[in-house]
Amino acid sequence: MVAALEAIPARQFDPASCPRLVVKIGSSLLVDAAGAVRSEWLAGMVADIAERRQQGQQIVIVSSGAIALGARRLGLEKGGRASLEDAQAAAAVGQVALAGVWEALLAAQGLTAAQVLLTLGDLEDRRRYLNVAATIARLLDLGAVPVLNENDTVATTEIRFGDNDRLAARAAQAAGASGVILLSDVDGLYTANPATEPTAQRLSVVKSLTPDIMAMATGETRSGMGSGGMAAKLLAARMAGAAGIALAICDGRVERPLTHFATHCGGTLFLPPRAAKGRKAWLAGRITVAGALVVDAGAAVALKRGASLLAAGVRGVDGRFKRGDVVAIMGSEGELLGRGLAGYDAEDACKIMGLRNEAQGPVLGYAPRAALVHADHLVLI
Repeated sequence: MVAALEAIPARQFDPASCPRLVVKIGSSLLVDAAGAVRSEWLAGMVADIAERRQQGQQIVIVSSGAIALGARRLGLEKGGRASLEDAQAAAAVGQVALAGVWEALLAAQGLTAAQVLLTLGDLEDRRRYLNVAATIARLLDLGAVPVLNENDTVATTEIRFGDNDRLAARAAQAAGASGVILLSDVDGLYTANPATEPTAQRLSVVKSLTPDIMAMATGETRSGMGSGGMAAKLLAARMAGAAGIALAICDGRVERPLTHFATHCGGTLFLPPRAAKGRKAWLAGRITVAGALVVDAGAAVALKRGASLLAAGVRGVDGRFKRGDVVAIMGSEGELLGRGLAGYDAEDACKIMGLRNEAQGPVLGYAPRAALVHADHLVLI
């Protein structure tokens, strides 16, 4: 199976094997250097979407470009990114224009566009996340094409995704998608920057996001128009993979990019290491956490076998979290192992860390729970 995918990574995203797909389009693909919509290219993109819809695949679009479009209309310098206030003003104007572009082009293919603007909190809060998931599901059932973007008009630095690559991965979890395609100005992940290293080799399939793989990325964007870069794309691949979703980076500069990806041997496919559904998929994609639990080597091994996190294996507690808050689970070397829902407030977690279950009751003053983080409420990254 992997050998076949190495030949043509796009097979992972065929309509027959991927009934629901998220496609992310970067700013540099949708908007030219002067801030105008690349209408001809976008019309080809919409034709690809319509063709896949006819084959039975449901499509969710994550579309950048609002700030770039708004900056042109407002005459703002640096593409509207000179300040947070400029970006918010540009987004307010650009979202109107962007929605109109998508509505017109999708309507020309007999499709209905639906705009969904999201902030980080909409997908970090469990109840709001479920509301987003229900809305997207209903739109798809009704035959609409949801067009998602971060609500940059109200999002501040502290509550932003910061790039639409991670938004696409997070939205895929909410949408119940099987795959994510990031259309980019590069045709995949290379062993080094292909713009400066002529011997750089493209990777067709990545089965594990090892430290060596993560080190291949930079945070730079070629166009300077967007906010992502390869580093953001690898973080998106990690988020998607932790929720059991395949992700690909492929060349969006060509005409009919989805058709091109499906029929050529380009792109990089990131295979998910495991399947995760429901609450665990939501936990896997969390960006913010209320605190952290540092575990010893024995606990780390037990977690990988599917065990709950017991207080006896915890060596450190950080943050002021409450019971039910999302906490990061860290290894002894500072590495992120996973996320989970805390079974105790931080104060009580501090009291019982390192203690076996039978020793916890006298310290707490009440009967201890089965685990500090139960396996049912824990996901490894």
